[in-house]
Amino acid sequence: MKTRHKRLVLVAAGLATLGLAAWLVLSAFKQNMVFFFTPTQVFSGEAPKGRSFRIGGMVENGSLMRQPDGVTVTFVVTDTAQKLPVTYKGILPDLFKEGKGVVAQGKLDNQGKFVAEEVLAKHDENYMPPDAAYAMKKGQEANQKAAAAGTMAKDAK
Repeated sequence: MKTRHKRLVLVAAGLATLGLAAWLVLSAFKQNMVFFFTPTQVFSGEAPKGRSFRIGGMVENGSLMRQPDGVTVTFVVTDTAQKLPVTYKGILPDLFKEGKGVVAQGKLDNQGKFVAEEVLAKHDENYMPPDAAYAMKKGQEANQKAAAAGTMAKDAK
């Protein structure tokens, strides 16, 4: 084989190896990617079935219930438009409270409850994840529109 052919084979093998490495990295990245959804998006069917994802919103006041085992808790996450029940088995963060922001990672079960594997509480009074803040704003706008439409319907009668 000529030197030119050897060089061509080495370049082709190098490109094939590089392509394989890029494919492996991208497939691993895709498997580990976790998307964020609001309760409204979960109810509209945008959340993946059978895959882990994150939900975010506010913990509804009066919804936190601890089970007798002392480790399992249930609570409701809301974006002011929809409410999603969450079950979590583990120790909650110190800053976790009703009426405060939360992000939970897990999957939906067959009954439509969110089973969390991890729960994160906001770390500061002024911080809320951008996606959660946007979802809360959209939920409040939807509630205001619904309230306005209800007021107009009453006035029309």
